[in-house]
Amino acid sequence: MTGRPPAGIDTSKPHPARMYDWYLGGKDNYPVDEAMGRQMLGLDPRVPVMARVNRAFMHRATRWLAGRGIRQFLDVGTGIPTEPNLHQIAQGVAPDARVVYCDNDPIVLAHAEALLRGTEEGVTEYLQADVRDPDTILDAARKVLDFSRPVALSLIALLHFVPDEDGAHDLVARLMDRLPSGSHLVITHATADFTPEESKAATEQLKAAGVTLALRSREEFTRFFDGLDLVDPGVRVPHEWHPELGEPVAGQDDGVIPGYGAVGRKP
Repeated sequence: MTGRPPAGIDTSKPHPARMYDWYLGGKDNYPVDEAMGRQMLGLDPRVPVMARVNRAFMHRATRWLAGRGIRQFLDVGTGIPTEPNLHQIAQGVAPDARVVYCDNDPIVLAHAEALLRGTEEGVTEYLQADVRDPDTILDAARKVLDFSRPVALSLIALLHFVPDEDGAHDLVARLMDRLPSGSHLVITHATADFTPEESKAATEQLKAAGVTLALRSREEFTRFFDGLDLVDPGVRVPHEWHPELGEPVAGQDDGVIPGYGAVGRKP
């Protein structure tokens, strides 16, 4: 990206949302993000594939949920818009779907207009807040979403940037506690289970640049779904979750993609 950055955007250190944008081939990132992204590629050249696999999982999970009657979606950690977005997938199945996006990065706010281009029948809104403040998120979201009806809470590639010191599991529980029965939780998360040495090096390099990476094991990931019923096939490597729904990603079968994905239903 060239020119002066929008107000409030710190370009002195990399930001996960902008790095993610760079991995996906976007232009809403800065030299510091590309530099750190290239360092990550040096550790594992499949990082861009991981980003696309996460995106494809979100598409499949959203399509699956909308096909089963879910009409309300709360996407926390939205990231920089990359089409198709969650609301486009949901409203493609159910034009009356209501979607609330949430992110704490000012650069996402700068692109909020693109996030809000939905169907006439549906609703799309954006709010700026941090996952570490679940009450603010829920209080704002309920102005758009009906909390007496099921909501799908989407946390894609977000929680591995929330360390245990910030109470990651408690934050997810607090978000789900205020959602009604029949609501769903959708998560993807990076792990060191398959690539311990590369993951350790990535964690250290990101920490040196001011970015916290909290990689979690399968057991730690599964804890996010405590009290929920895991949707079949349960916790899987993301591209193995309902692959019949389509959207294969080139390179996803080039070794195990080091992450987990799952969907859970609140009883």
